[in-house]
Order: sequence, then structure tokens, then C-alpha cells
Amino acid sequence: MKTQQLISILKFIFWIVFITLLITIGVLVFNFGLGSIYPENARIIYLDLDLFKLRTTDIRAFWGVGSLSITILSLHAYIAYLAIKIATTGNLKHPFTEATAVLISKISQLALGCGVISIIADRYCKRLIKKGFEADLTLGGQRIVETFEIDFTLSGKEFLFLAAILFIIAKVFQRGIELQIENDLTV
Repeated sequence: MKTQQLISILKFIFWIVFITLLITIGVLVFNFGLGSIYPENARIIYLDLDLFKLRTTDIRAFWGVGSLSITILSLHAYIAYLAIKIATTGNLKHPFTEATAVLISKISQLALGCGVISIIADRYCKRLIKKGFEADLTLGGQRIVETFEIDFTLSGKEFLFLAAILFIIAKVFQRGIELQIENDLTV
């Protein structure tokens, strides 16, 4: 498979990821907004997550969980958008461009921010657990009461690792740009 075909396939996949994340963000914003106005609507926030008890007990904690979830997903969506821009504007004949280096650097910074916010969100949920909040989850049509927890740790650690890798790649790209400019000047 040619590199250009692979980039086109990846661009298509990133478009699907980007659109899916935007839809998910829209659903969460709508459901958290509706749940804050009408507490009964907090029973099904998204994917069978029932935050009714959290909403009726502490609306600030309800909005904290909602804000953190929406923020993290928004960062994911923006990273997918920047990946689409790289795939769209990238030039295989002259890959080391300032624009590509800037986009990779932005993705690195966003991944770092996403990792930090994910870890903060995980700590926030653990604090809610200590306070005794619960969430109802529906599995196979049966309602199961579990301790309130949304696991942000895994994605937080992964995004910190991704940020470190992308930071290194951005620095390599910067050096590639410098070498390409030097090469252009000597010819």
C-alpha cells in the first residue's frame, strides 16, 4: 500500500473519530444541561450512566463531573481535528514544514493538557467516592447500584505518554526543518 493511500485512509478514520466525538460532546452538553434543569433527566446521561443521586445531592459535583467529561472529550476532538489538518496539508515531497511542526507541537501540548485534566478528573471522582456518592448503571436491562466512579486514570496516563512522544517528534521535526533550510541554501 502506498503512503499516500495510507494517509487517505487514516484521514478518513480521523474524520469518523472527530465526528463521533462531536456527537458525543453534543449529547453530553445537552443531557447535562437538561439534567441540571430537570433532575429526573439525570437518570440517563449517556450510555446508561445514571447520575440522578449525584444531581439531587450536589449539583456542583454533578456539574464538575459533566464539565470534566466534556472538557476531556473536547480536547480529544481537537486532537483528532489537528491530525486531520496534518494529513490534509502534509506534503510527502517536503514533509519538514513549519506548519506541520506547529501542528505536532499543538497536539503534544493538547495531549499533555488532556492527560493532566484526566488525572484531575480521576482524583475528583475518587473524592466523590469518599463522600459516598453512587451511580446507577444499567447492564442488560438490570439496574445495578455501584460506587460512583468514572475511570479517567487510564486515558490520563496514556495521554501523558503520548504528549512526551509527540514532544520528541516535534523537536525532530524542528531539526528537520533547520536541515532542510540549510540544504536549500547550499544548493
